[in-house]
Amino acid sequence: MRDNTEASRFELEENGRLAWAEYRIRDGRYIISHVEADLPLRGTGAAGRLMQQIVDHARTNQLVIVPRCSYARAWFERHPETEDVLD
Repeated sequence: MRDNTEASRFELEENGRLAWAEYRIRDGRYIISHVEADLPLRGTGAAGRLMQQIVDHARTNQLVIVPRCSYARAWFERHPETEDVLD
């Protein structure tokens, strides 16, 4: 996973395709506004792997995540062990 700061999104490349999570930073918090994957990656778990890597990145860098998009909110609900990075 890489933090593409120019595009304000986290990106995960798999098999030459991208899954990404768009964010904006407000008051020191990363607000995830949209999560998407290229069509060939949909249904493969790529977006979920991206979300886990975002959580790992947040823990390492002491970041706070605010999930705004429905996918990100649902992912965090399914993974209560990640609540330590949520605002």
